[in-house]
Amino acid sequence: MATPERINAKSLDDYLAVITRAVFQAGLRWALIDAKWPAFQNAFANFDTKKVSSFTEADIRRLASDETIIRSEKKIRGTVQNAQMLLALDREFGGFKIYLTSFESYDALSLDIGKRFAFLGEMSIYYVLFWVREPVPPFDEWIETIPGNHPRMREMIELAANQDLSAKPASRRNV
Repeated sequence: MATPERINAKSLDDYLAVITRAVFQAGLRWALIDAKWPAFQNAFANFDTKKVSSFTEADIRRLASDETIIRSEKKIRGTVQNAQMLLALDREFGGFKIYLTSFESYDALSLDIGKRFAFLGEMSIYYVLFWVREPVPPFDEWIETIPGNHPRMREMIELAANQDLSAKPASRRNV
């Protein structure tokens, strides 16, 4: 099983790639997204945030008919909106990383992300923040607040922690 590599996001493009993976993985097998990931990179201009944010209706229709990626017009449209939101928050806060660190707690940040970004629910938000090395609550405590059974998410977090012993969740006030 392939486990996505945790990253130190250096640009908006890095954030867009992680967000897009989370959006398209929701409800699907992760191996399917892994297999199609090079096509996603190509389809979304290597996650160049400025380029993706300016995709037109024609671009969205083109991608919705592209058999090399997951052809969800709603998720494609959401990716364009997410690129636009990344740019807006980057401008508003003087950097997207500053936006991420401007909240008193994980819960407040998670709630705000859920309101601003398309197709990011609680599981996807945790996934995104974990992979870009932002402070998240300890997984075993957090997962108890999420209805349902999520063995794949647990497995992914445990594998990442074993691969990166520094993956222990960092602290944020009131996490």
